[in-house]
Amino acid sequence: CLLLQSCRLHSKRLPLSRLPVIYGHRLASTDSGSSGGNAAPNRLNNASAKSLFLCGQEFESDDYTNLTDRIIEQVNCGLHRQRGHPLWLLTNRIVGHFNANYTRSRSRPLFTVVDNLSPIVTPEQNFDSLLIPADHPSRRPSDVYYLNRGRLLRGHTSAHQCDLLRQGLDAFLVVGDVYRRDEIDRSHFPVFHQVEGVRIYSQEQLFAGAKDSADSLRMFDRSRNRTDEQQAGHSVETSKLLEHELKSCLEGLARRLFGSSIAYRWVPAYFPFTHPSWELEVRHSQSDGGEADWMEMLGCGIVEQRLLDGCGLPNRTGWAFGLGLERWAMQLFSVPDIRLFWSKDPAFLAQFAQPCQPGADLWQPVQYKPISVYPPCPMDLSFWLPAADASFHSNDFYDLVRSIAGDLVEQVSLIDEFRHPKDGRMSLCYRIVYRSHERTLTSEEARTVHDQIAKSAVTRLAVQIR
Repeated sequence: CLLLQSCRLHSKRLPLSRLPVIYGHRLASTDSGSSGGNAAPNRLNNASAKSLFLCGQEFESDDYTNLTDRIIEQVNCGLHRQRGHPLWLLTNRIVGHFNANYTRSRSRPLFTVVDNLSPIVTPEQNFDSLLIPADHPSRRPSDVYYLNRGRLLRGHTSAHQCDLLRQGLDAFLVVGDVYRRDEIDRSHFPVFHQVEGVRIYSQEQLFAGAKDSADSLRMFDRSRNRTDEQQAGHSVETSKLLEHELKSCLEGLARRLFGSSIAYRWVPAYFPFTHPSWELEVRHSQSDGGEADWMEMLGCGIVEQRLLDGCGLPNRTGWAFGLGLERWAMQLFSVPDIRLFWSKDPAFLAQFAQPCQPGADLWQPVQYKPISVYPPCPMDLSFWLPAADASFHSNDFYDLVRSIAGDLVEQVSLIDEFRHPKDGRMSLCYRIVYRSHERTLTSEEARTVHDQIAKSAVTRLAVQIR
């Protein structure tokens, strides 16, 4: 579902015949067209719907099925493949940077670009192949969109990492849409886009620049134990050189996109599939004129040797990174709300059209200018949870709100909770902020949507409105 059809940067592409049928951004702890080519509509929590159709395939529903109509409509929209879209522009800048700086013999691009993989994957691809523990919160239906117990919408582009390594790729970029049940605010949306980068080395490739490497340097040292700075069995030279190569690559990308004067720092992190791991943070100015703050822009690390062993590559080491395109685009183009990337308003898209024209300079500066500012319309909703309140999850409520209000909802926040001292019932109060980027919402319009959400919460979540 993900090939940069409209722009060819002479990058190496993986032939469709070799692609698997079914790819960070940080793991949550906790062909254009609106329908994505779906064969039939589907309903959430509809007992009569025994199957659903997605990406031209039929899937049997079960107790894990939690897709909403809203999410189904957005599957395979491929914003990063739509020429003129800001995510298209950013994707092609990233690909262009790698093509210009990393080549094989005869100036062939080193990194293969893979962006036509279906977002429907298996739990083994999304979790097991990446060494994510069986009890990790990111596996729960409250965090992931499941078609059924055996299929889900990928939560990260890393889901394809092992498939591509087994196919023999040693350097690749995977671009794709990913899906997570998450909170609602200006920087979170249940569908976003990622670029995953992976590079692995043989001993000869890793130490190619070192003198007498065949005699004096070794990739592995089985006597070394795992520490915070390196994996067990990796030599000191391997650990230091991989870290240097990885950080140099990503620092170069950040400077190319944001300018040579950008302030950045590396922060230790944890991911199940890399060790050691880091996050790259950049310093950015607050939109309200407040003091500049640090923002996490990507996660990366040295690929776990166990992962490579499982891919049949015991004599290789390497690194991987993942970044969220929306987060980078919001910072780069000064886009204040993630919902804008889904806007079809010509006044929004026209601001990114010029550098996307054939033959135009992709790198000419672009800064989003607000079309107009419409006032928010906040409303509160309080309800008692069902007796077994442990079964309630806030992400279920967020999905319900999105399925009814769509892009009219800007933010949902829990502003109060109360436990009744006598009967022990729990009450929650959410503030829902409605705002349109296209017009001023009237109180009556917002109230109509708000009432629909309240009624649906009663029937679908078994709550009692206060």
